[in-house]
Amino acid sequence: MNTRLDEFKSYINGRRAAVIGVGISNRPLIRWLNKLGCKVTAFDKLTYDDPVLSKTILDFKNEGIEIEWSCGSGYLDLLREGTFDIVFKTPKMRFETPELMACKEKGATLTTEMELFMNLCPCEIFAITGSDGKTTTSTLTAEILRQAGYKVYLGGNIGTPLLDKVEEMTESDKVVLELSSFQLLGMATPADVAIVTNVTPNHLDFHKDYDEYIQAKINAFRNQGPTGKVILNAGCGITYDMRDVARGQVKFFSASKENAKKSGSEICPCAYLDGSTLIYEEKGSKTTICDKRDIFIPGMHNVENFLAASAAVIDYVKPEDIAEVARNFIGVPHRIEFIRELDGVRWYNSSIDTSPNRSLNTMNALADRDEHGVLICGGADKKCLYSKLGDAILKVCDRIIIYGSNADLVEEIIAKEAQGRKYEIIRIPDDPNDVYEIPKTRDNVVKAFTEAANKARALAKPGEIVILSSIGTSYDHFRHFEHRGDLFKDIVNGL
Repeated sequence: MNTRLDEFKSYINGRRAAVIGVGISNRPLIRWLNKLGCKVTAFDKLTYDDPVLSKTILDFKNEGIEIEWSCGSGYLDLLREGTFDIVFKTPKMRFETPELMACKEKGATLTTEMELFMNLCPCEIFAITGSDGKTTTSTLTAEILRQAGYKVYLGGNIGTPLLDKVEEMTESDKVVLELSSFQLLGMATPADVAIVTNVTPNHLDFHKDYDEYIQAKINAFRNQGPTGKVILNAGCGITYDMRDVARGQVKFFSASKENAKKSGSEICPCAYLDGSTLIYEEKGSKTTICDKRDIFIPGMHNVENFLAASAAVIDYVKPEDIAEVARNFIGVPHRIEFIRELDGVRWYNSSIDTSPNRSLNTMNALADRDEHGVLICGGADKKCLYSKLGDAILKVCDRIIIYGSNADLVEEIIAKEAQGRKYEIIRIPDDPNDVYEIPKTRDNVVKAFTEAANKARALAKPGEIVILSSIGTSYDHFRHFEHRGDLFKDIVNGL
């Protein structure tokens, strides 16, 4: 019996709720609240004639769900004018937004779909956050738990809403959440088991400063009790220092045995690489997980992803379960994802590389495989550090095609770190007003992306690769990185 869920159902019936942003996660939220007898007002900055929003409005209408709408310019004004019992903000809206503060002053509860879910979830929650590796580590954690026989729900920033599934969950099930700094900002509800993969400057176009970004990551475990667990990257100074905040059990992981067992962490369980063997050690007892050569997906960063996931699940599974997933896990969509071979050239999609550090990891993984070829890159900058990226790119790609608003930053770091190496940069004209979601500029986006693919095809030689590794978010021209990657795959498959 889920007492907290029953209490919420009793509370929400007949109440007024504001749901801000009618995106992937909030659409199921609206349906679920409506089913519970809640009166919902939906807010979205898109205009009523936007094709995506207009279809959403029509879908709700056809389902018989009555909603009040406030959209377009001044869409938040109704928050000041109306009275709401509970307000669900979109993750990319700050709590101190004046309209939200006005609601709070009137007595409204400010929350998010994710925080409500974590409050109502009856089973153990594994939460994965960090600057890089979240999606892969989250998926690995879920796959290993499934291999061990658990019923697992995977969601969060990965894009699968779970709140409307909370009624079917049982205490014996497991939930794995990928959580972004947006979702964790202001979060007071901790996960039972948390992983922080690493922390590097990211999303500084949203956060007040780097410290706020770091503190948001800590929220994944800040309020854990003594039975909580947090798995920290011992090779990252910022995450290593998070041990001082933890109130539950701390575990470390690192590909470096020296980092995992360095001074200050001797009593903590840890997962590390010993030669070519993945080891989990606790209280002097060592468990062999697998050989790194058993891991199907390439790159040392993926070895560390397996180490992090192993430390998180080792108390729930057998080492053989982890080894089985290592041999068979082919990776997540949009992460060095093989598309096709054409004229002897292999094409890859890594649209999930939404920061310089992610693209750096991708280039290093390709360099480890001695790959060479053509890079297609470019996206919206998040005020990240680009250091070492130019060197990593030129180890793999000496022909670089750039389409995106951070083109100047990419070109500058390549020039700075070239050290005499020859390379060619092709810029695809980039109009910041060309957005796929706007019907009149959609063809321009598709045409430019197609031009980038055609140029890459002309430049690539048999035996080489072409890879899309974006180095930035998709929000300059696309809905999200999945949309960018799917469009790229469609274009490549059409060549």
